[in-house]
Amino acid sequence: MSTARSADAVHVRAPGKINVYLGVGPRHDDGYHSLATVFQAVSLYEDVYAHPSDGFSLEIHGDVDVGDVPTDDRNLAMRAAKLLAQTAGVTTGVHLEIRKGVPVAGGMGGGSADAAAALVACDALWGTELGVHGLHELATRLGADVPFALHGGTALGAGRGDELTPALARGRFDWVLVTSADGLSTPEIYGRLDALRAHGEALADAPPLSLDVPVAVLQALRAGDATALAPVMFNDLERAAIDGRPDLELALADGVRFGALSGIVSGSGPTIAFLCAGPDVARTVQQELQATGRTALHVHGPVAGARLMG
Repeated sequence: MSTARSADAVHVRAPGKINVYLGVGPRHDDGYHSLATVFQAVSLYEDVYAHPSDGFSLEIHGDVDVGDVPTDDRNLAMRAAKLLAQTAGVTTGVHLEIRKGVPVAGGMGGGSADAAAALVACDALWGTELGVHGLHELATRLGADVPFALHGGTALGAGRGDELTPALARGRFDWVLVTSADGLSTPEIYGRLDALRAHGEALADAPPLSLDVPVAVLQALRAGDATALAPVMFNDLERAAIDGRPDLELALADGVRFGALSGIVSGSGPTIAFLCAGPDVARTVQQELQATGRTALHVHGPVAGARLMG
Protein backbone atom coordinates (compact mmCIF):
# COMPACT_ATOMS: atom_id res chain seq x y z
CA MET A 1 0.00 0.00 0.00
CA SER A 2 1.22 3.49 -0.83
CA THR A 3 -0.15 7.00 -1.17
CA ALA A 4 0.78 10.02 -3.25
CA ARG A 5 -0.48 13.58 -3.46
CA SER A 6 -2.44 14.63 -6.56
CA ALA A 7 -4.68 17.53 -7.51
CA ASP A 8 -6.44 15.45 -10.17
CA ALA A 9 -8.64 12.36 -10.02
CA VAL A 10 -6.94 9.43 -8.29
CA HIS A 11 -7.27 5.79 -9.39
CA VAL A 12 -6.76 3.02 -6.83
CA ARG A 13 -7.15 -0.72 -7.40
CA ALA A 14 -7.85 -3.19 -4.58
CA PRO A 15 -8.18 -6.99 -4.78
CA GLY A 16 -10.85 -9.41 -3.73
CA LYS A 17 -9.90 -12.19 -1.35
CA ILE A 18 -10.51 -15.81 -0.63
CA ASN A 19 -10.35 -17.52 2.75
CA VAL A 20 -7.96 -20.43 2.47
CA TYR A 21 -8.90 -21.35 6.03
CA LEU A 22 -11.73 -20.05 8.23
CA GLY A 23 -12.39 -21.24 11.76
CA VAL A 24 -15.34 -19.55 13.50
CA GLY A 25 -15.76 -19.36 17.27
CA PRO A 26 -19.00 -18.92 19.25
CA ARG A 27 -21.10 -15.79 18.89
CA HIS A 28 -20.22 -13.03 21.36
CA ASP A 29 -22.67 -10.65 23.05
CA ASP A 30 -21.77 -7.92 20.55
CA GLY A 31 -22.95 -10.16 17.72
CA TYR A 32 -19.49 -10.89 16.35
CA HIS A 33 -17.65 -14.21 16.24
CA SER A 34 -13.98 -14.80 16.95
CA LEU A 35 -12.17 -15.95 13.83
CA ALA A 36 -8.98 -17.71 12.90
CA THR A 37 -8.52 -17.28 9.18
CA VAL A 38 -6.00 -17.14 6.38
CA PHE A 39 -6.73 -14.59 3.67
CA GLN A 40 -5.21 -14.58 0.23
CA ALA A 41 -5.67 -11.63 -2.11
CA VAL A 42 -6.36 -12.73 -5.70
CA SER A 43 -6.27 -11.10 -9.12
CA LEU A 44 -9.90 -10.01 -9.26
CA TYR A 45 -10.17 -6.30 -8.62
CA GLU A 46 -12.25 -3.29 -7.68
CA ASP A 47 -11.23 0.03 -9.26
CA VAL A 48 -12.05 3.23 -7.39
CA TYR A 49 -11.62 6.71 -8.86
CA ALA A 50 -11.69 9.70 -6.51
CA HIS A 51 -12.66 12.96 -8.25
CA PRO A 52 -12.42 16.39 -6.60
CA SER A 53 -15.84 17.61 -5.46
CA ASP A 54 -17.46 20.00 -3.02
CA GLY A 55 -19.75 17.29 -1.64
CA PHE A 56 -19.83 13.51 -1.29
CA SER A 57 -21.32 11.36 -4.05
CA LEU A 58 -20.91 7.89 -5.47
CA GLU A 59 -21.57 6.06 -8.74
CA ILE A 60 -21.13 2.34 -9.38
CA HIS A 61 -20.82 0.21 -12.49
CA GLY A 62 -18.78 -2.78 -13.57
CA ASP A 63 -18.58 -6.30 -14.91
CA VAL A 64 -20.86 -7.75 -12.22
CA ASP A 65 -24.46 -7.06 -11.21
CA VAL A 66 -24.42 -3.86 -9.14
CA GLY A 67 -28.18 -3.34 -8.88
CA ASP A 68 -28.28 -4.02 -5.14
CA VAL A 69 -25.18 -2.00 -4.22
CA PRO A 70 -26.14 1.14 -2.25
CA THR A 71 -24.79 4.53 -3.26
CA ASP A 72 -25.48 6.32 0.03
CA ASP A 73 -23.94 6.08 3.50
CA ARG A 74 -24.70 2.35 3.61
CA ASN A 75 -21.85 1.91 1.14
CA LEU A 76 -18.52 1.16 2.84
CA ALA A 77 -16.56 3.26 0.37
CA MET A 78 -18.69 6.31 1.10
CA ARG A 79 -18.31 5.72 4.83
CA ALA A 80 -14.54 5.34 4.37
CA ALA A 81 -14.27 8.69 2.58
CA LYS A 82 -16.33 10.50 5.20
CA LEU A 83 -14.43 8.86 8.06
CA LEU A 84 -11.10 9.98 6.59
CA ALA A 85 -12.41 13.52 6.02
CA GLN A 86 -13.68 13.73 9.60
CA THR A 87 -10.45 12.30 11.05
CA ALA A 88 -8.15 14.55 9.02
CA GLY A 89 -10.28 17.70 9.19
CA VAL A 90 -10.88 17.82 5.42
CA THR A 91 -13.56 20.36 4.49
CA THR A 92 -13.99 19.43 0.81
CA GLY A 93 -15.70 16.36 -0.58
CA VAL A 94 -15.14 13.67 -3.19
CA HIS A 95 -17.02 12.00 -6.02
CA LEU A 96 -16.24 8.27 -5.94
CA GLU A 97 -16.57 6.20 -9.08
CA ILE A 98 -16.42 2.45 -8.48
CA ARG A 99 -15.92 -0.11 -11.21
CA LYS A 100 -16.66 -3.48 -9.67
CA GLY A 101 -15.01 -6.70 -10.76
CA VAL A 102 -15.53 -8.71 -7.57
CA PRO A 103 -18.91 -10.47 -7.23
CA VAL A 104 -21.41 -8.64 -5.01
CA ALA A 105 -22.31 -10.55 -1.82
CA GLY A 106 -20.02 -13.33 -3.01
CA GLY A 107 -17.89 -13.84 0.10
CA MET A 108 -14.85 -12.25 -1.57
CA GLY A 109 -14.77 -8.91 0.24
CA GLY A 110 -15.62 -6.65 -2.69
CA GLY A 111 -17.21 -4.00 -0.49
CA SER A 112 -14.20 -4.08 1.82
CA ALA A 113 -11.89 -3.67 -1.17
CA ASP A 114 -13.92 -0.60 -2.19
CA ALA A 115 -13.49 0.87 1.29
CA ALA A 116 -9.75 0.21 1.33
CA ALA A 117 -9.37 1.74 -2.12
CA ALA A 118 -11.43 4.76 -1.10
CA LEU A 119 -9.18 5.36 1.91
CA VAL A 120 -6.03 5.25 -0.22
CA ALA A 121 -7.57 7.33 -3.02
CA CYS A 122 -8.93 10.05 -0.75
CA ASP A 123 -5.71 10.19 1.25
CA ALA A 124 -3.89 10.83 -2.02
CA LEU A 125 -6.49 13.26 -3.39
CA TRP A 126 -6.62 15.36 -0.22
CA GLY A 127 -2.95 15.01 0.71
CA THR A 128 -3.85 13.96 4.25
CA GLU A 129 -0.75 11.74 4.48
CA LEU A 130 -2.06 9.46 7.22
CA GLY A 131 0.41 6.75 6.25
CA VAL A 132 0.08 3.00 6.49
CA HIS A 133 -0.68 2.87 10.22
CA GLY A 134 -3.18 5.72 10.14
CA LEU A 135 -5.14 4.21 7.26
CA HIS A 136 -5.01 0.78 8.89
CA GLU A 137 -6.54 2.18 12.07
CA LEU A 138 -9.41 3.68 10.07
CA ALA A 139 -9.83 0.42 8.16
CA THR A 140 -10.36 -1.52 11.39
CA ARG A 141 -13.25 0.82 12.23
CA LEU A 142 -14.96 0.12 8.91
CA GLY A 143 -15.08 -3.67 8.84
CA ALA A 144 -13.21 -6.87 9.54
CA ASP A 145 -11.99 -7.44 5.95
CA VAL A 146 -11.01 -3.83 5.15
CA PRO A 147 -7.52 -3.95 6.76
CA PHE A 148 -6.60 -6.99 4.70
CA ALA A 149 -7.78 -5.33 1.49
CA LEU A 150 -5.39 -2.48 2.30
CA HIS A 151 -2.36 -4.75 2.63
CA GLY A 152 -3.13 -7.75 0.41
CA GLY A 153 -0.78 -10.69 0.03
CA THR A 154 -1.45 -13.61 2.38
CA ALA A 155 -2.19 -13.03 6.05
CA LEU A 156 -3.53 -14.62 9.19
CA GLY A 157 -6.55 -12.91 10.67
CA ALA A 158 -7.59 -13.17 14.32
CA GLY A 159 -10.21 -11.46 16.46
CA ARG A 160 -12.95 -10.43 14.02
CA GLY A 161 -10.43 -11.12 11.24
CA ASP A 162 -8.95 -7.61 11.46
CA GLU A 163 -5.95 -8.50 13.64
CA LEU A 164 -3.53 -9.28 10.84
CA THR A 165 -0.21 -11.09 10.78
CA PRO A 166 1.51 -11.40 7.38
CA ALA A 167 2.03 -15.00 6.33
CA LEU A 168 4.88 -16.10 4.11
CA ALA A 169 3.51 -17.60 0.90
CA ARG A 170 6.04 -18.52 -1.75
CA GLY A 171 5.29 -18.74 -5.43
CA ARG A 172 1.92 -18.56 -7.11
CA PHE A 173 -1.34 -20.31 -6.33
CA ASP A 174 -3.81 -20.79 -9.19
CA TRP A 175 -7.52 -20.70 -8.42
CA VAL A 176 -10.71 -21.11 -10.40
CA LEU A 177 -13.63 -19.19 -8.97
CA VAL A 178 -17.22 -20.20 -9.61
CA THR A 179 -19.40 -17.17 -9.02
CA SER A 180 -23.15 -16.86 -8.65
CA ALA A 181 -25.66 -14.25 -9.74
CA ASP A 182 -27.48 -14.73 -6.44
CA GLY A 183 -25.44 -13.51 -3.47
CA LEU A 184 -25.63 -14.63 0.14
CA SER A 185 -25.99 -12.38 3.18
CA THR A 186 -22.99 -12.69 5.50
CA PRO A 187 -25.06 -12.01 8.67
CA GLU A 188 -27.59 -14.65 7.57
CA ILE A 189 -24.87 -17.25 7.01
CA TYR A 190 -23.37 -16.61 10.44
CA GLY A 191 -26.89 -16.85 11.91
CA ARG A 192 -27.42 -20.18 10.17
CA LEU A 193 -24.08 -21.39 11.53
CA ASP A 194 -25.23 -20.51 15.05
CA ALA A 195 -28.55 -22.31 14.48
CA LEU A 196 -26.85 -25.43 13.16
CA ARG A 197 -24.53 -25.50 16.15
CA ALA A 198 -27.45 -25.00 18.54
CA HIS A 199 -29.04 -28.14 17.11
CA GLY A 200 -25.80 -30.08 17.40
CA GLU A 201 -25.33 -30.54 13.67
CA ALA A 202 -21.73 -31.17 12.61
CA LEU A 203 -20.35 -28.65 10.14
CA ALA A 204 -17.45 -30.79 8.94
CA ASP A 205 -16.08 -34.30 9.29
CA ALA A 206 -13.23 -32.98 11.43
CA PRO A 207 -14.03 -29.51 12.77
CA PRO A 208 -11.17 -27.62 14.41
CA LEU A 209 -10.88 -27.99 18.16
CA SER A 210 -9.49 -24.48 18.58
CA LEU A 211 -9.22 -21.20 16.74
CA ASP A 212 -5.58 -21.75 15.87
CA VAL A 213 -4.79 -21.99 12.16
CA PRO A 214 -3.31 -25.48 11.66
CA VAL A 215 0.43 -25.61 11.18
CA ALA A 216 -0.07 -27.70 8.03
CA VAL A 217 -1.83 -24.75 6.34
CA LEU A 218 1.04 -22.39 7.11
CA GLN A 219 3.67 -24.93 6.04
CA ALA A 220 1.95 -25.48 2.69
CA LEU A 221 1.75 -21.74 2.03
CA ARG A 222 5.36 -21.23 3.05
CA ALA A 223 6.45 -23.99 0.68
CA GLY A 224 4.27 -22.71 -2.16
CA ASP A 225 2.87 -26.25 -2.36
CA ALA A 226 -0.68 -26.36 -3.71
CA THR A 227 -0.81 -30.15 -3.39
CA ALA A 228 -0.07 -29.90 0.34
CA LEU A 229 -2.50 -26.99 0.84
CA ALA A 230 -5.47 -28.64 -0.86
CA PRO A 231 -6.37 -31.23 1.83
CA VAL A 232 -6.04 -28.78 4.73
CA MET A 233 -8.24 -25.97 3.41
CA PHE A 234 -11.30 -25.52 5.63
CA ASN A 235 -14.27 -23.22 6.13
CA ASP A 236 -16.58 -23.41 9.15
CA LEU A 237 -19.23 -21.45 7.20
CA GLU A 238 -19.32 -23.88 4.29
CA ARG A 239 -22.02 -26.15 5.72
CA ALA A 240 -24.18 -23.12 6.54
CA ALA A 241 -23.80 -21.78 2.99
CA ILE A 242 -24.57 -25.15 1.39
CA ASP A 243 -27.55 -25.64 3.70
CA GLY A 244 -29.54 -23.06 1.75
CA ARG A 245 -27.82 -23.58 -1.59
CA PRO A 246 -27.45 -27.30 -2.44
CA ASP A 247 -26.18 -26.30 -5.91
CA LEU A 248 -22.91 -25.32 -4.22
CA GLU A 249 -22.29 -28.90 -3.15
CA LEU A 250 -22.75 -30.11 -6.72
CA ALA A 251 -20.37 -27.43 -8.00
CA LEU A 252 -17.74 -28.45 -5.43
CA ALA A 253 -17.93 -32.05 -6.62
CA ASP A 254 -17.78 -31.07 -10.29
CA GLY A 255 -14.69 -28.88 -9.90
CA VAL A 256 -12.71 -31.70 -8.29
CA ARG A 257 -14.00 -34.14 -10.91
CA PHE A 258 -12.70 -31.81 -13.62
CA GLY A 259 -9.19 -31.77 -12.15
CA ALA A 260 -9.00 -29.27 -9.26
CA LEU A 261 -7.00 -30.38 -6.25
CA SER A 262 -9.74 -29.21 -3.88
CA GLY A 263 -12.57 -26.72 -3.60
CA ILE A 264 -13.89 -24.53 -0.81
CA VAL A 265 -16.69 -22.03 -0.32
CA SER A 266 -15.00 -18.65 0.05
CA GLY A 267 -15.97 -16.87 3.26
CA SER A 268 -19.74 -16.74 3.61
CA GLY A 269 -20.18 -17.73 -0.05
CA PRO A 270 -21.61 -18.33 -2.53
CA THR A 271 -18.33 -18.02 -4.49
CA ILE A 272 -16.43 -21.31 -4.66
CA ALA A 273 -12.63 -21.33 -4.95
CA PHE A 274 -10.95 -24.33 -6.57
CA LEU A 275 -7.22 -24.75 -5.98
CA CYS A 276 -5.39 -26.12 -9.00
CA ALA A 277 -1.92 -27.56 -9.54
CA GLY A 278 -0.93 -24.81 -11.98
CA PRO A 279 -2.20 -22.40 -14.64
CA ASP A 280 -2.68 -25.05 -17.34
CA VAL A 281 -4.81 -27.22 -15.08
CA ALA A 282 -6.73 -24.15 -13.92
CA ARG A 283 -7.60 -23.20 -17.50
CA THR A 284 -8.87 -26.73 -18.15
CA VAL A 285 -11.00 -26.71 -14.99
CA GLN A 286 -12.33 -23.28 -15.91
CA GLN A 287 -13.34 -24.45 -19.40
CA GLU A 288 -15.02 -27.60 -18.08
CA LEU A 289 -17.01 -25.64 -15.51
CA GLN A 290 -18.03 -23.08 -18.11
CA ALA A 291 -19.24 -25.92 -20.33
CA THR A 292 -21.76 -26.80 -17.60
CA GLY A 293 -23.21 -23.28 -17.82
CA ARG A 294 -21.44 -21.88 -14.76
CA THR A 295 -19.49 -18.63 -14.56
CA ALA A 296 -15.87 -19.59 -13.88
CA LEU A 297 -12.85 -17.30 -13.58
CA HIS A 298 -9.14 -18.17 -13.47
CA VAL A 299 -7.27 -16.01 -10.95
CA HIS A 300 -4.03 -16.26 -9.03
CA GLY A 301 -2.61 -15.12 -5.73
CA PRO A 302 -1.19 -13.69 -3.68
CA VAL A 303 -1.38 -10.15 -5.11
CA ALA A 304 -0.79 -6.72 -3.61
CA GLY A 305 -3.41 -4.78 -1.65
CA ALA A 306 -4.92 -1.37 -2.42
CA ARG A 307 -2.50 0.60 -4.59
CA LEU A 308 -2.36 3.69 -6.75
CA MET A 309 -2.55 3.14 -10.50
CA GLY A 310 -0.96 5.25 -13.21
